[in-house]
Amino acid sequence: MIIELATHINAPVERCFDLARSIDLHMESTKQTGEKAIAGRTSGLIELGETVTWRAKHLGVWQTLTSKVTELEYPNYFTDEMVEGAFKSIRHQHLFYAINDQTVMKDIFVFESTYGMLGELANFLFLGWYMENLLKKRNRVIKKAGESDR
Repeated sequence: MIIELATHINAPVERCFDLARSIDLHMESTKQTGEKAIAGRTSGLIELGETVTWRAKHLGVWQTLTSKVTELEYPNYFTDEMVEGAFKSIRHQHLFYAINDQTVMKDIFVFESTYGMLGELANFLFLGWYMENLLKKRNRVIKKAGESDR
């Protein structure tokens, strides 16, 4: 399943790029799930080749997922990919486009569920919607932080 989002942020591209890589801001954006970075990079800005292991409660079940930054070109894009977790695969591309002093942040989030046809049904019925809403919430937090003075 593919989820594509574009978020317009009234802030310079470098600021948006760093906010999107911030482990601390990510935890703030997912506090409703109790998400915590528990291994690898657990605070600050994640860099190329680094991993982070997250623990969070999604859909009533505690999950652990490890992702690795596999591509990074400052401040244009970075990609993180699941290396261990409940999905068959996850690949999340974060793209940043500078337009004057503003930024368009684009997400291309591709995931494949386990359990074959049953997983595809879950994607259609609720998982796609759930994942898209998590990304939208995260992007609202990035936008708010980018457009603030903090």
